[in-house]
Amino acid sequence: MSQRGNELIERRKQKLENLLNAAIDPYPATYLRSHTTSEATDLLLHHEAGVDVPSNDLRTESVTIAGRIITMRRMGKVTFIHVRDQEGQLQIHVRKDIVGEEHYALIRNLDLGDFIGGAGPLFRTKSGEASQETRTLTILSKSLRPPPEKWHGLQDTETRYRQRYLDFISNPDGMNIFTLRSQIVQSIRTFMTDKGFLEAETPVLVPVAAGAMAHPFETHHLALDRALYLRIATELYLKRLIIGGFEKVFEIGRVFRNEGIDHDHNPDFTLFESYEAYADYNDVMRMLEQMVFTVTMSVVGKPTVTRGNTKIDFTPPWNRLSLIEAIHERSGIYVQDYPDTELLAEKLTQMGIPIELPSTHMRLLDKLISAFVEPHLIQPTFLVDYPVEMSPLAKKKKNDPALTERFEAFVAGIELANSFSELNDPIDQRQRLVKQEELLELVRNEETDRLDEDFLVALEHGMPPTGGLGLGIDRLVMLLAEQQNLRDVILFPQMRSK
Repeated sequence: MSQRGNELIERRKQKLENLLNAAIDPYPATYLRSHTTSEATDLLLHHEAGVDVPSNDLRTESVTIAGRIITMRRMGKVTFIHVRDQEGQLQIHVRKDIVGEEHYALIRNLDLGDFIGGAGPLFRTKSGEASQETRTLTILSKSLRPPPEKWHGLQDTETRYRQRYLDFISNPDGMNIFTLRSQIVQSIRTFMTDKGFLEAETPVLVPVAAGAMAHPFETHHLALDRALYLRIATELYLKRLIIGGFEKVFEIGRVFRNEGIDHDHNPDFTLFESYEAYADYNDVMRMLEQMVFTVTMSVVGKPTVTRGNTKIDFTPPWNRLSLIEAIHERSGIYVQDYPDTELLAEKLTQMGIPIELPSTHMRLLDKLISAFVEPHLIQPTFLVDYPVEMSPLAKKKKNDPALTERFEAFVAGIELANSFSELNDPIDQRQRLVKQEELLELVRNEETDRLDEDFLVALEHGMPPTGGLGLGIDRLVMLLAEQQNLRDVILFPQMRSK
């Protein structure tokens, strides 16, 4: 911290000492607030309605408000202070002849950023501003550090993400994004429970990090003396519930993937997953487009949002494209002509797509999709029927066993959701997961799904036809909040070391 910054902190510490010497508790345990700032303003408006007196002569009953000091202007025997709470801000008008000389002296020990409470009636100043005629002033928390940039707005992006509280102090409108996020999650829960789904909670610490293709975070359990992993998905545990007899389940929770950080990736993120017995991926498509449309209407008030210069419309039905046909249309490659991994790698290299060898066939196909198909999926689109080697947990298509009943939903070139008609043949499932383990032995750094023996044993007890869905909550919020960076919709995103 600069010398100037240290001096400001020392001045505030001296004011704290002054309060303590005056037997004033600078950190009381509670404060009885009768009104928020917006409630106080509404109360004043209600009293003014139909009253035929000069507005600055009208007084309401006494109210108590509380908040953080954002401006303070002292003019001799009168001090004007603006306080802000979560709902807005209000001016408190402190006059020496009303509060008394001893109480008025408290103001000398106040700073921007302090929390205070004020008690007194509401009125309107001659300039027309709603204010409180404060009769009693109470210090609620003494701030030892000055607010950022004198309240003109915190501009440094790194500081905004690392010290989110400073972002909210300086840019209170930023709180609206996270209010919207809460509303989105609540709207999803309402939609699902209205459809008869049960919300479940499954383990975060797991013995096998399976259910997705991702590198896990590893930890060690002291009492059990064994390695455990932070979950990368909730899929296999939710399927156990389907096996056990629950027919509609979902979970919203954090999952953890040991991967890179960029504008639409964070190592820990919020995932929604649902599983419905006797449904397939076509049923899930209809449910997903209806859910996103319903949530958008609920929290945005219309079916459209804007991303850049493009209007995104979530109104069902969404576009449906065959993955194989989309790849062929955009790249000229018919992927089933390249069953050999080395030939496909050579072809991608010729097309200028960087390849790290050794690699798996599924990774090469994923690169092909990312390079040629995803950037063109702007309006909500279902990309359907993925090759079996890319989908070890999905049921094969009856009329083409080289493909699976799987879709991914894309919006604005971003993957939003992933779904399968879930594979419930325990013999086929074991064979595919064994193959995944073999691939991991050949390509140690590759992301593959893992074999969870306990899940396979559960599957051998029988699982009904099931449609599963995974939806990235953070990405959905990013789209509905019209933000460009995932870190703007995650309260405390992971950051690189300074």
